[in-house]
Amino acid sequence: MALRRRGACKVQSQAEQDRMIEIPQPLFDIHALSLPRGHGFGDRTPIGAWETDDRRSCGTLTHDATNDSFGFIVMRRRVDHVWAVTVEEHGFANVGGAKARMSQHLKEGDALEPMPPLTARRPALHDLQGRKASQVFNLLKTSSHHPAAWLLNQLYLALPNPDKNWASDCQTAHFHTRLWEAQLLASFREQGLLVTQPFESPDFRIENRDGGVAWVEAVTANPALPYEHVNAPPSQIPNTPDEVFFGAAALRFAKTLGNKLARKYTHLPHVKNMPFVIALADFQAPASMMWSREGLIGYLYGEGAKVIEKRGQRKAVRTSRTHLLGASKFPAGLFANSDHAELSAVIFSNACSIAKLNRVGVSAGMEYKDLRLVRVGSFFDRTTGALEGLPFCMDVTSREYRTLWPQGYEPWCAELETFHNPYASHPLPFAILPETTHWHEDADKEMVCSAHYEHEILWSQTRILDAAAPVPNLDGFLKPSAKSEE
Repeated sequence: MALRRRGACKVQSQAEQDRMIEIPQPLFDIHALSLPRGHGFGDRTPIGAWETDDRRSCGTLTHDATNDSFGFIVMRRRVDHVWAVTVEEHGFANVGGAKARMSQHLKEGDALEPMPPLTARRPALHDLQGRKASQVFNLLKTSSHHPAAWLLNQLYLALPNPDKNWASDCQTAHFHTRLWEAQLLASFREQGLLVTQPFESPDFRIENRDGGVAWVEAVTANPALPYEHVNAPPSQIPNTPDEVFFGAAALRFAKTLGNKLARKYTHLPHVKNMPFVIALADFQAPASMMWSREGLIGYLYGEGAKVIEKRGQRKAVRTSRTHLLGASKFPAGLFANSDHAELSAVIFSNACSIAKLNRVGVSAGMEYKDLRLVRVGSFFDRTTGALEGLPFCMDVTSREYRTLWPQGYEPWCAELETFHNPYASHPLPFAILPETTHWHEDADKEMVCSAHYEHEILWSQTRILDAAAPVPNLDGFLKPSAKSEE
C-alpha cells in the first residue's frame, strides 16, 4: 500500500518495533470499515496505524482535539477472521504513553479471538462447500482481479450481520446483489455512519453522530432473462433522448422499485415514521450501467432533456412525460406527486462492479504486479451551458488520478447519487449521506444537483493492460452520453 501519513509517532524500543509494523493509512482505512462507525472517529482523529506480522492484530493511535489527549483502538481477528475490537482506551497525556500501552495489546502469535456467545461462525467466502461457482465469482481468482477479491472479502467480513446465505449467494447466482450490499456498507462507513443490520429487512439501518436515522433496502435491476456477465458484448445504447430517459431502462427501474414498494417496509414497526430509502444498482443488460442512469431520472421525476439548435447555438432544454414508452404505458414520475410519499429517496451508483473494487484497491496502493489499470471517460463540465463532458484518460496509480480526491485514492462514494423525493413524508436529511451527490428541488421547485466531490465522472471504462503498455487515449473507447461504468 502507498503511504499517506496523518501524523508521526515516537520511535519505540526494538522489541516493540518487532511486534508493531507500521501500516499506511489507506490500508487502515480498509480495516476501519469493520468498525461500527467506520471512518467516523469524531474528535479522535487517527494519527498512525500498526499491525502484527501475523496480521491478526491491528491498532490505531488517536488524537483528541478537544483536550489534546491521545488514545488507541485495537482490533483482532476472530476465528472466522472477522475483526473484533478488543481494547479501546483514551486519555493519555502523550503519544508515547498511548503507543506503549497499545503495543501490549497487539498480540503477535496468539490464537484468534473466540466467537462471541450466540454468534454463528461466518462461512469463508472462498469455500464453495461443493457448490459450482458462477463465472463472475471465478473471475476473482485471476491475478488481474486479486485486489477486488481481497477487498470483497474484507467487506463481507465487515458486514455487521449478513444473511446466512450471503456467502453462497455471492459465489453463485446472486453475486451482484451481494456485491452491491458490500459496496453500500463501504460507502456508508466511509461517511462515518453507524451501520447495523438489526432486522432481516430492510438491509441497513444507518445513523449519523447527530442522531439522524434512515433505513436502506438494497436492490438490483435484473434482466427479464438471465445472461452471462463475463465477456458479454455490450448492450445497445438508446439513440434518442426519449429512449434514454423514458425507454426500456426506465421501465425496468419502475418494475424493480415497484416490487420493493409493494413489500411495504414502512409499515414495519422499526421503520415507521423514519426516512426509508431504496438503494438501486443496475444489471438489467450487459454494460447497461454505462447508459441507464438517465432512465432512472426519467422514471423518478418524469423529466428528461434534449439538445436543440436555436439561432445557430446548441442548448439543452427540458422535456417531460407522464408515461414511459412502450405498450404498457407505465406511469412516469414516481416523485412527481405525493402518491409514494413513503419513499424518501433512491440511492444509485453506476459503478457497482468488480472494476470499482480493483480501482479502490490499486489506487490505495495495493500491489498490481505486471499490470496496470487505466480509466478512460469524461468529467462533468461545470461551465455554464456546457453540453458535453471533459474527456480524461488516467492510470489509476498516477498522482494525477489519486489527487482527484482528498483521501489520496478513489473513494467508495465517488459515484454515489441520492435522488430525493420532494413529497416524502419523512425527508432524508442531506447530513445522513454527506459525501454523496444529492438531486433535490430548490426553493423555485427546480431540480438541482449538489455534489460533494469536485470531480464527477459522467461515464467511464476501466481497462486492464500490461504494465509496459502505454496509456491509451479515448480513440476506440465507447463514449456514451450518460454516466457509465463497465
